Amino acid sequence: MRVAILGCGHVGIELGRQLAARDHEPIGVRRSDEGVEQIDDAGFEAVQADITDREALATVPDVDAIVFAASSGGRGAEAAREVYVEGLRTAIEAFGEREHVPDRLVYTSSTGVHGDHDGDWVNEETPLEPTTDKTEVLAEAERLALEEPVNYGFEGTVARFAGLYGPGRYRLERYLEGPVTAGYLNMVHRDDAAGAVRYVLEEDLARGEVVQVVDDEPTSKWDFADWLADECGVEQPPKRTKAERLADDDLSEAGRRRILTSKRCSNENLRELGYEFAFPTFREGYRDAIDRYRTSGGDR
Repeated sequence: MRVAILGCGHVGIELGRQLAARDHEPIGVRRSDEGVEQIDDAGFEAVQADITDREALATVPDVDAIVFAASSGGRGAEAAREVYVEGLRTAIEAFGEREHVPDRLVYTSSTGVHGDHDGDWVNEETPLEPTTDKTEVLAEAERLALEEPVNYGFEGTVARFAGLYGPGRYRLERYLEGPVTAGYLNMVHRDDAAGAVRYVLEEDLARGEVVQVVDDEPTSKWDFADWLADECGVEQPPKRTKAERLADDDLSEAGRRRILTSKRCSNENLRELGYEFAFPTFREGYRDAIDRYRTSGGDR
C-alpha cells in the first residue's frame, strides 16, 4: 500500500516506520520544517504541506489510503474545528476528487468523545456524550469521517485512541510527585496506537466502523501511581479526591469537566479483530521508562 499520513506526528511517525518495515510506502505530511526533518530521520518519504490547504495537498502523490492523524496542538475548540472538521473535510474532498481515489480513510479520534459514565465500561456502541466544546468537535469529525468518504467512492474508519504514552510522553513526574487526583486512566502505548491503525489497513478491517484503541486494563490513577512509585523505588505520592481538586481556584471550566468525566474503555472489538498488543497493559508499556529511571538514579 501507499499510505499518506496527514499530520504525521507522534503516532504518525511510528505508523510510518511500521508500514515501511513491512514494505509498504508511507508518505508523511507535515507543515513545518522540523516535522519534515523528523519524518526524514524516521526513514520514509516526507512532503511539506499544510493539510488544511487544498492546494497544498495537491503536492501529495496519489495513495491507496489516507490516515488523518493531525493535532490541533492542545489549543481550544475553534482551532480543533479548523483541523479536525474543516481540515478533514478538505482532505476528503481533495483526495476524493482525484482521478485515482483512495480506497479508504482512517481518522484518529479520542475516547474523550464518550463523556462521563460514572466509571462504567464504554465501547463502540455506547452513545457519545462529549462534555467539552473540543470533544464535541471530535464527535462531529467522527461522523464526517464515516459519512463523507462514501460520497467520493471510498470508506472511512475511526480509530478512537485512549490516552497516549510512550517515548517522550511517559510523564513520570506527574505520578511520582503528585498529588494525584482520583479517577480512571484509559491508556494505549504509542506503538500500539500506530500498530492498530497499521493492522486494520493491512487486514482490510473495520470499514465504515469505529474501533476503540485502548489497552487491556483501564486503571485507577491512585493504583497506577502507587504501582509506578513502587517500581521506581520511591515513596508513594500524595493523593487527593476529585472534590479536593475541584475546590482549587486554578481550574478552567473545561478542566473541571474533565475531572468529573469517568469511564473505562473496552478494547474487546479490537481484540476480536485479531490485533495483538505489543504492550497489553501499562506494566509492560512503562517498563523501559522505569528501568531508565532506576538506572539514572531518578533522572527522568
